[in-house]
Amino acid sequence: MREKRTQHHRIRGTTPAVIAAARRLRLNLTPAEKKLWKALQKRQLNGLKFRCQHPIGSFIVDFYCPQCRLVIELDGDIHDQQVEYDEARTEQLNQLGYRVIRFRNPDVMQHLDHVLQQIRHASEQSIERQSKSPILGDLGG
Repeated sequence: MREKRTQHHRIRGTTPAVIAAARRLRLNLTPAEKKLWKALQKRQLNGLKFRCQHPIGSFIVDFYCPQCRLVIELDGDIHDQQVEYDEARTEQLNQLGYRVIRFRNPDVMQHLDHVLQQIRHASEQSIERQSKSPILGDLGG
């Protein structure tokens, strides 16, 4: 008898540990992440599908829109102490064809409409850029 194998679908470049960490993070969102997720989920923003705490390679990004390859990161106080790390991470994601935009937690909590307007604008720009570059459509993710 042959053993039945289950196939696990993983995002390219991720490991089971990264995927498990992303699942844990989804269960423990910060107040700012919860507020933004409530506004982004269920295609509420321009009909775009966003994912929350999404693994990309060895990274877990706060929010990701696959249609426009847009990564949204929310920065709390800890990010004041890791500016260089965040910049390097953003650069790596950019090199993989993702656009990264960042917001401070207080901006989400106090000015959500403005944050959503900026996300809407960035998503439109990203979609426009992709339509001009057929190579980006082949990167996956």
